[in-house]
Amino acid sequence: MVKETALYEALGVSPDASESDLKKAYRKLALKYHPDKNPDAGDKFKEISHAYEVLSDSQKREVYDRFGEAGLSGEGGMGGGGVSPEDLFAQLFGGGGGGFFGGGGPGGSSRHSGPRKGKDVGHGLKVTLEDLYKGKTSKLALQRNIICKKCDGKGGKAGAVKSCSTCNGQGVRLTIRQMGPMIQQVQQTCPDCRGEGEIINQKDRCKDCLGKKVISERKVLEVHVDKGMKGGQRITFTGEADQAPGTLPGDVV
Repeated sequence: MVKETALYEALGVSPDASESDLKKAYRKLALKYHPDKNPDAGDKFKEISHAYEVLSDSQKREVYDRFGEAGLSGEGGMGGGGVSPEDLFAQLFGGGGGGFFGGGGPGGSSRHSGPRKGKDVGHGLKVTLEDLYKGKTSKLALQRNIICKKCDGKGGKAGAVKSCSTCNGQGVRLTIRQMGPMIQQVQQTCPDCRGEGEIINQKDRCKDCLGKKVISERKVLEVHVDKGMKGGQRITFTGEADQAPGTLPGDVV
């Protein structure tokens, strides 16, 4: 006998339901109550997500069967924790690869532990055979973005930058479409924040960068072509490409 059946009832299954039964029930209900398809069913979506997260984990299910919700909150010897409803949905339906939910597919999240690196920028330099033989120093002028010093890359004054509530700060929205047995996910740029993930009131935006967090700068690099270099050989200027908040600058090659 199980102590409580509320989570089983939320998924519409019996306490002796198999793992396959749980997954089928969750898939059906998640598609029906997902906020993108049913905006007024946010609480219901959270309820079934919580139920599936607990019951699909053999250890949590055992604790729940013995102690009920009290056991999951720590009173029965096991802490709660958990995955967000969006991440749980993405894990089952494959919302990884930088999509709206930011998940990493069936295996879990693919978030990096550190800041990602920006794109490298390539520039060509014309040299003659004589330049390669004798060596040469040239100047390379380029326009690049750098972090705005006035707002320190925040885009506005302290407290003015708000996470977009429409896309939960992701910058994109995922629309779920069901075509028979097939599930299609269409990713679109969030119309409210225009893909930024944040919203800054016009009056609170930084006057230097206008809320863009970066400003354009002209940079001149000295390119040293050493004696004996070969045509097509690359010279790398580490970290001299565009800057962006939370991102390591790429290289100029």
